[in-house]
Amino acid sequence: MAATTTRRHILLAVPLSVALAVLTAGCASSPSSSRTGASASASSGDPAVPGRIHVEVADIDLTIADAVAHLDHSGDGSLSMEVRNDDDVPEHLGMVATPGGGRGVLVGGKSAEGDGSLSTAGILLMSDTTVTFGGKGDPYVLLHRVHGVTAAHTLPVALQFGVAGLVRFQARVASP
Repeated sequence: MAATTTRRHILLAVPLSVALAVLTAGCASSPSSSRTGASASASSGDPAVPGRIHVEVADIDLTIADAVAHLDHSGDGSLSMEVRNDDDVPEHLGMVATPGGGRGVLVGGKSAEGDGSLSTAGILLMSDTTVTFGGKGDPYVLLHRVHGVTAAHTLPVALQFGVAGLVRFQARVASP
């Protein structure tokens, strides 16, 4: 009796697993599954000029410029950049990712208006402002043991924003 029950569970589990895999794959590849997340049609960045990308999707208008990963020989350093939020709503930079599962550490800046400050949502980017990362008193991103620098001295970077979603681009790499 126990063998029959086990066989029924296995026979039921296989089609359910296949159905779940098909549904998950369909949702993941659906263009409507993510309103934001800078896709090739929603963002522009010249691969010949790394360190810059413009994201314009629906009501989202972000520009990331002068992105440079300052890395020493062990892959430690920081990411400097300018982020322009031309959207009508405030934005937050919540996460910075690098190849191999690397994560940047966000450090807030000191601003009287709150722009560039760190909260539980991330680094605040007020509407119609530009926040510089990496200058004195500005917010910055610390990088530890980064891998994945390309032969062209660029680093694939993914930025996760609260409104704009996931934005991927290439930052230039320089020595600190």
